[in-house]
Parts: sequence; structure tokens; C-alpha cells
Amino acid sequence: MYWLERAAVNCYLIRADDGIVLVDAGLPGTWPRLVSALASFGATPADLDAVVLTHGHFDHVGMCERLNREHRVPIHVHPRDQELARHPYRYRHEASRLLYPVRYPKSIPILAGMAAGGALRIKGVDALPDVEPGVSLPVAGGLTPMWSPGHTRGHCGFHLGSMGILFSGDALVTLDPYTGRKGPRVVARAATADSTEALLMLDVFAATRATLVLPGHGAPYHGDVRAAVEAARAVGVD
Repeated sequence: MYWLERAAVNCYLIRADDGIVLVDAGLPGTWPRLVSALASFGATPADLDAVVLTHGHFDHVGMCERLNREHRVPIHVHPRDQELARHPYRYRHEASRLLYPVRYPKSIPILAGMAAGGALRIKGVDALPDVEPGVSLPVAGGLTPMWSPGHTRGHCGFHLGSMGILFSGDALVTLDPYTGRKGPRVVARAATADSTEALLMLDVFAATRATLVLPGHGAPYHGDVRAAVEAARAVGVD
């Protein structure tokens, strides 16, 4: 397992007996880290079997177009986020993004870092709309999609039950880029389509009883996912 981070945006490279899979595709600036991680076990981007997306926001599809165009790597997403993956800046959100840096100045260096990592020049991708909740993927040791809408309509976490790992995407993070606040939480309304649904659907994650949560933003959460869910609900949504 390889944690690839650039500007507080995470993606994860899984090397398993049945294939090499990238969970989310970060920012364009994540590319050197991906190449380095693959090279550490003698692989290249062309050896990737798939990219599976938790959702279609710009900061999760950043390397998709290049991987698909240059190396024919297939990209997979829930059907409800297929259009968003094509147009990753056209997303629903409950609150205007403009005032968040004013209200939450700790977000400024995070957002600036994302911009430097290529967040403002990301191309969409035609992803395959074949991520089905509860149906294990035939690669990476059997990743199981966990439909968790709220952040986006088609958001899915991925549960690797054999290892007690939950890839939570942006449905449950430990750092909110829009506020700079740390600890388990859902992402601010500036980038969340339905915060009420987002908080409610955390039950899906709690049911996995995972002991390691790997979020889309922030450090891994070591411990019972149910405690992370409780903490996220306690702090609410900014």
C-alpha cells in the first residue's frame, strides 16, 4: 500500500497479487510520486490495471486523463458521478466557496498548494460507470464499493475487508481543505452537495468496522471507524 500525497490531496496505490490499482487520482502534480511508487517494485504507469474513483471532483481525477490517454488505464466511477468526472469543476455545493478563505484563513496555504499542484488545470475523463455498491471489484484483493452520497451524488468509499481498511474519499476526512480544520469530519458545505445526507450516510462506513481509514484529505485515521464517525457528527459541518 502506498500513500501518495500532494498539497493535502491523497490517493492510494494498491499492489496485490491480482493487480495494481490506484484509488483516486489526486492532482496532476502527484504524477512524480506515482511514478516513483510504481518504480519501487519495478512497474510503470502502463502496468496499472485500473483507477477507481471515490467521486468525480477535480482534485480526485487529476491524473486520470493522462493515465487513460497515454497508457490506456481504465477509469471506474459510480454511474451518478460519471458526468462529474467528465466535468470535474461543475459540482453541486451548499455554500459559496468565495468567503471560506476569509472566514477560515488556515485554508489559504492549503488551497494555494492545491493550485500549485495543478488544481486549476485539470481535464475531465470518460470514466466507466460500473462501480456497483456492494459488488467487490475483481482486482486489488476485492475492494468493495460503499455508496456514500452526500459529498457528491455518486460518492463511494471502498472497503478492503481482508485488511480492515476503508478508503473513505471525501465522505470522511481528517483535514478539511476549505477550513484547515483537522480531525474526523465531513467536508465543508463549500464542496458538499448535501451535508445532511453526508452525515447520515456515515452509517455505511460505520457498518464496516474498519480499523484503518484512509481519507481523501488528511492523515490516516488509526482506530475503529465508528469512533471517527461519532467524532465527525459531533463537530458537524462548516
